[in-house]
Amino acid sequence: MKHISQSYEETLAIARSFAEKLKAGDTVCLYGGLGAGKTAFVQGLAEGLGIDEPVTSPTFTIVNEYYGRLPLYHFDVYRIADPDEMYEIGYDEYVYGDGVSVIEWSELIDEILPEKRYNVKISKDYGKHENYREIDIEEIK
Repeated sequence: MKHISQSYEETLAIARSFAEKLKAGDTVCLYGGLGAGKTAFVQGLAEGLGIDEPVTSPTFTIVNEYYGRLPLYHFDVYRIADPDEMYEIGYDEYVYGDGVSVIEWSELIDEILPEKRYNVKISKDYGKHENYREIDIEEIK
């Protein structure tokens, strides 16, 4: 399903609404370049899951954990050199566990992603304006 966001607030609202359908064990893979709005989308997901604390990108820690209606495990795998490194941080326990896993830069670990997941592609179009985003949410079964 394709959505158009014209602002940070609209991106949050799209993600909040999407979060309502998420359940334990779901994985959300985020695709988009630097500054596309991946972390903003995760912030909206967190709000939709009832998480009140600030959500930041786990660029250096690889994974941040947040707790609300469901646990949210937020991965940023930009610095992962080899997908096998994910197993050292407990990847399977997170992704196949009791919460929702969200993975930024998921294309870097494509070979270990769950077959059943949501792919969220966020693209910006500065030709329209600097806050314009297309957010395409696809369920992979």
